[in-house]
Amino acid sequence: MKNNDILRSLRYTFDFDDDTMMKIFAEAELGVSRAEVCDWLKQEEDPEYKTISDFKLATFLNGLINHKRGKKEGKQPVPESRLTNNLVLKKLKIALNLSAEDMLQILEKSGRKISPHELSAFFRKPNQPQYRECKDQIMRNFLQGLQMIYRGN
Repeated sequence: MKNNDILRSLRYTFDFDDDTMMKIFAEAELGVSRAEVCDWLKQEEDPEYKTISDFKLATFLNGLINHKRGKKEGKQPVPESRLTNNLVLKKLKIALNLSAEDMLQILEKSGRKISPHELSAFFRKPNQPQYRECKDQIMRNFLQGLQMIYRGN
């Protein structure tokens, strides 16, 4: 799934304004301008559209964890330079303090039913035999389920 779509979806789900978006980036120790945020949120057809990098989206997700759960003492986690749907899902699970049961309910709310074993496979290390890649459709369903819960139907 495209990073800009994920960022756009999270902004809509939690009703973040530009100032809040900039604050979330700042909470993960990255300063961004309002113009950058606006360009990332534009539709692809817009000539001012800019793609957000994996590093910056990972920074935003780390900031979201700090924003929702409070900043940890000590050194902040280093944002990943390569982001996958599995990592995005994991960071959202942490930020929103979700249990496996919560995540299954969110997916089910969007019409996607998976087993607890399938879900746990997304959080395994890639070199483990039970690891499973989180496909774009699962990610879309999860983000859609979050919207249904946080914004209503």
